[in-house]
Amino acid sequence: MADLALGELSGDQTEKVLQFQDLTGIEDLSVCRDVLQRHNWNLEVAVQEQLNLYEGRPSMYAQDSRARPPQVVDDSSSRIYFSYPGSSGGGGGLLSYIFSMCYNLVSSILQLLFAIFKRNVRPVSSDPVEDVVNFIRSYEERYGNIHPVFYQGSYSQALSDAKQELRFLLVYLHKDEAQEVDQWCRNTLSDPEVIRYINIHTLFWACNVKSGEGYKVVEALKSGSYPFLALIVLKDNRMTIVGRLEGAPSSSDLMSRLQTIIERNEINLIQARRERAERSAAQSLRQQQDRAYEESLRADQEKDRRREEERKAREEQEAREKEELDAQELEIQRIRLEKERTIGKVPFEPEPSNPHACHLQIKLGERTMKRRFLMTDTVKDVYHWIFSQPDSPASFEITTSYPRRVLYPCRDISTLSDAGLTHREVLHVNDLDD
Repeated sequence: MADLALGELSGDQTEKVLQFQDLTGIEDLSVCRDVLQRHNWNLEVAVQEQLNLYEGRPSMYAQDSRARPPQVVDDSSSRIYFSYPGSSGGGGGLLSYIFSMCYNLVSSILQLLFAIFKRNVRPVSSDPVEDVVNFIRSYEERYGNIHPVFYQGSYSQALSDAKQELRFLLVYLHKDEAQEVDQWCRNTLSDPEVIRYINIHTLFWACNVKSGEGYKVVEALKSGSYPFLALIVLKDNRMTIVGRLEGAPSSSDLMSRLQTIIERNEINLIQARRERAERSAAQSLRQQQDRAYEESLRADQEKDRRREEERKAREEQEAREKEELDAQELEIQRIRLEKERTIGKVPFEPEPSNPHACHLQIKLGERTMKRRFLMTDTVKDVYHWIFSQPDSPASFEITTSYPRRVLYPCRDISTLSDAGLTHREVLHVNDLDD
């Protein structure tokens, strides 16, 4: 199957088929070849279309056969008729034209009467793509494989691709009963120059008018006589018929007409490409601006978040400091009240001449205080007196000078005499919180 699919291709075309297979993952080489042929061997466009299908773009193989074809605008000012080959010029051509018109008029009237008196004569298609593929198969069986590359998809998808790729769409409606259709297919459509021109400048879609898909296109394009060609292009953002050719022109006539119509309307594609590029540039600019705005917004939000965190941290710090100050203030108040209550626990100071008096010099920081106690007073009494002083520490110890002994705090409360003090002593107050 692979040899059959690639046997008639050039080396460059074979390489593109293999690249297309690698990029898309399609195993059937015949399908790869047909897709590339439909896109005039433009590998990039063919791959992009396949990726669009993978991403959910409507596929030409999954369309509702009952749907009407997309509407196109008919901008061709007049139909172009051709006299059939073999007719003489001048009056002969005119007679042939008149005969063709009468033949088509009578044929249309008969078809109308037939449709009135017989129901369900309209061809119905269950698969538009199958109608197209069947026509291509029958065409090649009858006329051979030398012809422009047929678009293997529905008419709707051909319109969509032509619009997306900004290309001309050449529609050919085939009718087996039309006069000179065999010569037209064998001579004109098989002409190498015609094939080359159509393949380069257009997407070429064709179908038999007797099929369901072909009949729908006949109704949409309102074709008259056959063979029928319509050239469609994007114009003013709508797919528009810019040329109609009816009859069997020679190769030179067909080339001349197509060149004239395409050259006249190429400006539409140029303008569409420019507008698309401008939209793309504008969209890219908007995306850049949106990204810059989002980055700026995120930066502002981050600044706001940091400011909020710093504010909360300051408030928490201030709350902790206030709590500490309040606690310190409460502690100061507690100590002050306790000092006031302690004053009542201090014994009276004896007279200096009292033989049982103990004369104490108490060093509190840089200040030295003097106080007399009875030898029978306790060390706790000395502590109460020192604690009641406004500048005394909240927690302290009382020690002797030399040898150094801790008098308070102590396990047992003893008198000054029992503590080993004499009538004159020097004591030291040491702050335990330092």
